[in-house]
Amino acid sequence: MDVAVIEDPAAAEVSLDPVRARLLAELAEPASATMLAARVGLPRQKVNYHLKALERHGLVELVEERRKGNVTERVMRAVASSFVISPVALASVAPDPARSPDHLSARWLLALAAQLVRDVGSLITGAAKARQRVATFAIDGRVRFASAADRAAFAGELAEAVTALVSKYHDETAEGGREHRVVVAVHPAVKQTAPPTQET
Repeated sequence: MDVAVIEDPAAAEVSLDPVRARLLAELAEPASATMLAARVGLPRQKVNYHLKALERHGLVELVEERRKGNVTERVMRAVASSFVISPVALASVAPDPARSPDHLSARWLLALAAQLVRDVGSLITGAAKARQRVATFAIDGRVRFASAADRAAFAGELAEAVTALVSKYHDETAEGGREHRVVVAVHPAVKQTAPPTQET
């Protein structure tokens, strides 16, 4: 999988350990504890200990076993290229957009984003088990506003356009219809810093 969703609190805790997070990154391609030990600069026994914890929580899986003399080498790989921790892992303290529905609040937007991660994560998990795909659609773009007034006008027009589309296509009486959630957000762009380059 490209992305796996972590919903279990114990698995989330395991994945957040810096050493284990590094091993997950290294295991995008299959490797043994011996190979990983050389890459990350740790004793093989310590790498094995961390791999067992990751395997116990379903974050890595066995690819093959290789016999080398009297030793059986286990080749492992991460179950996904990247991971997202769902708010489900922190269910008792997860943000709830319904608690403070201020549409102009950054905290409300964050709570809405957490709900989006939770819901889509749950859909991905269920679809993976059923070997199906999730029907979704998203738009990601950038716009540079000349003024706060222009930004407010844009938000107003966007709200009107989305409301009109929802009114046009929403059918409460459609037999066999499936409800979808529509989320539209506008927030200031965050400057991405490039990772430091290593001198060679």
